[in-house]
Amino acid sequence: MSVEANSFVLLVEPDEALAHQLSLDLKEFGYDTLLATDVSAGLRSATEKAPALIVIDRMLAGDSGLAFCAHLRSLGHCTPVLMLMARDNIDDRIACLESGADDYFLKPYRTEDFLRLVRIYLQPDVQGSEKLRFGDLTLDLATHRAIRNGRVIDLTMKEFELLKYLMEHPREVLTREQILENVWGYDFMGESNVIEVYIRYLRLKIEDEGEKRLIQTVRGVGYVLREA
Repeated sequence: MSVEANSFVLLVEPDEALAHQLSLDLKEFGYDTLLATDVSAGLRSATEKAPALIVIDRMLAGDSGLAFCAHLRSLGHCTPVLMLMARDNIDDRIACLESGADDYFLKPYRTEDFLRLVRIYLQPDVQGSEKLRFGDLTLDLATHRAIRNGRVIDLTMKEFELLKYLMEHPREVLTREQILENVWGYDFMGESNVIEVYIRYLRLKIEDEGEKRLIQTVRGVGYVLREA
């Protein structure tokens, strides 16, 4: 696999054995890695080195992996973040995503599954300068940024993918199942409100200046991109 020279993964992982295995597998896959064992080192590396992907263990000094991810987002970092988690229930999933992480990977570590997820977030951009437009909202597929009334809006990977899917199907009511399948690529099981969480994030960002609502809720069905 051909990988750009500056595509490297920041691993924020205090477990030395797991960090070594992650780094070894990623290097064999074609990616350089940089290791940080705590929050302060991770923040410094994320800020100074501009990684293509950040992998964070949720259990940094207790539960501070979530706080670290939220802090990165508050500083404006839009780099995709994968969270390593030991538990798999709805509350944990939502806590992970609400921290700003794009996705999560469950322990115990499995090389093939992990690298498959990494590939999703580090696949090369082949979309050029193509843009999607709906009303006064524009989505740049190359920069992963939205623009509304001249205001540039930074998006995380999952926010971008969700907005892209909505803008590719304007005025079409999309069910929750369709959105899960096409944006996340797998079923979140149960009554997870991951879609609601990200719709809320998008509305806060694209309606920040009091602009007209574009993402409409169709009660009991899903969502649709249309003017009210």
